[in-house]
Amino acid sequence: METKTGGQLAAEALVEKGIDYIFTLSGGHITPIYQYLENSSVTLYDTRHEQAAVFMAEAWGKMTRKPGVAMVTAGPGFTNALTGVASAYFSNTPLVIIAGCVGLDHKEKLDLQDMSQEPVIAPMVKKTFVCLKTQRIPEFIEMAFRTAIAGRPGPVYLEIPVDILNASVDVGTLKQLSTPVPGKPTDLEGADKMLKMINAAENPVVIAGTGVWQAEAEDELIKFAEITGLPVFTSLSGRGTISDTHPQCFESSLAIRPGGAFAAYLETDLVVVLGTRFSLYYMFGDVFNPEAKVVQVDIHAEELGRNRSVALPIVSDLKPFLATCNQKLKDDNALIPEGKFSEWIEKLKTAEADGKTPAKETWNSDNTPIHPMRLAKEINEFMNQDDDFVVADGGDTTTWMGMTRTMKKPGHYLDYGVFGALGVGLPYASAAKLCYPDKRVLLITGDGAVGFNFMEFENMVRKKLPIVVVIANDQGWGMIRHSQQIRIGHAIEAGTWIGKVNYHKTVEALGGFGIQVENPEDIQPAIEKAFASGKPACINVMTDTTTVSPGSMALANIGAYKA
Repeated sequence: METKTGGQLAAEALVEKGIDYIFTLSGGHITPIYQYLENSSVTLYDTRHEQAAVFMAEAWGKMTRKPGVAMVTAGPGFTNALTGVASAYFSNTPLVIIAGCVGLDHKEKLDLQDMSQEPVIAPMVKKTFVCLKTQRIPEFIEMAFRTAIAGRPGPVYLEIPVDILNASVDVGTLKQLSTPVPGKPTDLEGADKMLKMINAAENPVVIAGTGVWQAEAEDELIKFAEITGLPVFTSLSGRGTISDTHPQCFESSLAIRPGGAFAAYLETDLVVVLGTRFSLYYMFGDVFNPEAKVVQVDIHAEELGRNRSVALPIVSDLKPFLATCNQKLKDDNALIPEGKFSEWIEKLKTAEADGKTPAKETWNSDNTPIHPMRLAKEINEFMNQDDDFVVADGGDTTTWMGMTRTMKKPGHYLDYGVFGALGVGLPYASAAKLCYPDKRVLLITGDGAVGFNFMEFENMVRKKLPIVVVIANDQGWGMIRHSQQIRIGHAIEAGTWIGKVNYHKTVEALGGFGIQVENPEDIQPAIEKAFASGKPACINVMTDTTTVSPGSMALANIGAYKA
């Protein structure tokens, strides 16, 4: 009789999934899986904190559109991972988190790191699985992966007690399950209705979001824009699904970004929302003309109509949906006459130019300390190759970069998204370099945000990941500082000021490359030196401590503080 332990069964099931990396921090409760992955095709990528491990898995899921995998030990290992799991939930990212826990015989005995984990994480994931029989471990792993990518993607939790992992079972008792992920819904009738509404509109706009990227519908979106002549704005992971340089694309959908978005939203009479949500980025739907009709296409029915009335709700996967629309337009070119929206497009081009004019002063500012918009512009100009990968982290810093970055290719820009978890930068950038080892990867981060997972610098040095990290150093928590100044008239020193820290020297001490920049003309030469070093690099850029971002102004007005 052939027997295998639960740890061996788990490892073999993970190998069978074709996983490249498991992002993890070791612990006794998951060692039974570790020992069978040690010399396997799966690389155990160890981080310095479980939060970093899950952020890396989230980034992997965002980039590859396949489940990223994180594995953590019981108790504090589990609780350290929760922020990353919540981030993946809000970004609709496929992720499987596997956690060990105290053995069943030791539950409620005050054993080391014992806690009730599943109820804690349940609100943050699509589904929780707790495997209590060794022979069912392969089944549970199969279910976890299938659930993570079925329908709207998201994180899934799998818990396996350590005694279940250590137990041995007869291989003959195992049940093998392997079910393909079912096809996603396509509303063909909705396509007809939407095309009629577009044809009846005068000033329609399209907003393409994460759902376009996750559906691998980039080509279909571009074709749809070209056939209809519609203006397209992009958001979140949808950025780059149609290049910002395409004549039908008007860059980011954020109304705070210099360009044509705000003007378009005021005048539009039809908003076609493809795979994104009416979140704070759109003032919960109130940024649009209140008289405008809305078409919303989403894979998740419950998402339709959140915060804004929708005239035409459509439950559909975007790739077949857009392909259907394109075929209908090809078969009947009278559905939307050629050039119907040409005047609207020209009007938006004028609005875009007018919207960018005021920003040119800050993009080109020669002030010292350096204006953070100038820093963002210098990074955008340097990272100008289509394959360059940029990550943004930090409150104000992500705002400035989001207002500036030109996206030419999808899946090559990451920030913290709707959940707004600081500290994602170094883990996201590390995952990007693993995913794209031959591409240039640059992280721009605030000095506050970089502290959360700062020891990932050491990890990058040890693992030889030549990532360039630019710190926008305004000597504190700028977004909170400025929002307090606006809201209550002054900044509370505790929690808003850090002071001048020589982060670059710390990275040098860890074995990386470090340099400080105080003048704007030195930014690009410093980035050039950093990449040329071939090491993980830190460029410590001293930025203006008084500059207020639109994000800070928005935060001051959400009622977070009472005077």
